[in-house]
Amino acid sequence: MRLGITTYTFMWAIGFEGARPAQPLTPLGLLEKARALGVYVVQVGPNLPLDRLPPDELQAFVRRAHALGIGLELGTRGLEPEHIARQAALSRRLGSTLLRTVPELGGQTPAIEDLIQAVRASLPVLEREGVRLGLENGKLPAEELRAALDALDSQWVGVVLDTVNSLAVAEGYKQVAQVLAPYTICLHYKDFAIRRVWHMMGFICEGRPAGQGQVDAAWLFRALRAARRDFNVILELWPPEQESLEETIVLEARWAEESIPFLRRFVAE
Repeated sequence: MRLGITTYTFMWAIGFEGARPAQPLTPLGLLEKARALGVYVVQVGPNLPLDRLPPDELQAFVRRAHALGIGLELGTRGLEPEHIARQAALSRRLGSTLLRTVPELGGQTPAIEDLIQAVRASLPVLEREGVRLGLENGKLPAEELRAALDALDSQWVGVVLDTVNSLAVAEGYKQVAQVLAPYTICLHYKDFAIRRVWHMMGFICEGRPAGQGQVDAAWLFRALRAARRDFNVILELWPPEQESLEETIVLEARWAEESIPFLRRFVAE
């Protein structure tokens, strides 16, 4: 078990449509963030796609990661076999044994039967490249995702367990962790707080630094360790937008600095 960061630790600094910083965080800059935080895993998601880098820049990124002793993991979206094959090959170039993906087909959440068929078609490629495919929860109810993994019954497929995403399908993290712990091969630790709006008719869900929200970390790590699977712990953050993008980026960086020491209580590297 190792502790790391991802492109979704610094989503505001990297930028996205509607929030583009003047000097976006680059892949090399993300490695320097990891070095400064003292973590040795960097997971690069589709908000900073490595397959769009020129070959020399990709090579420089991989060389710098290796020089810093940082392990790389790749993240993407989609289950199309051709896409997974390309991403698995890129994972091997990075030295990554994990390929995280959001389970979509054609940009939509697939039926379980279609998910199983798509993943099964990719199993020979995953085995050949030595890469495990991690399906991130949040698009499907946990029981359905568990049923798909049971049906696939492959060491090359597991779950990237996110502590907040499943709120989108009206499931809490404890329920999801209990169901998916046996298949968890990576943990996206994202803390959050849910509070009522002033008129009491509805709720607001916002991110928090790790240890300052409603995730019961001690319970979560006990539940996942009981499954006896090795998994890395990747910090993700949901900082709320501030008055300016610059202020939001500063808040994001501060939350990362506050979160890593908390997670070190549970991750002995």
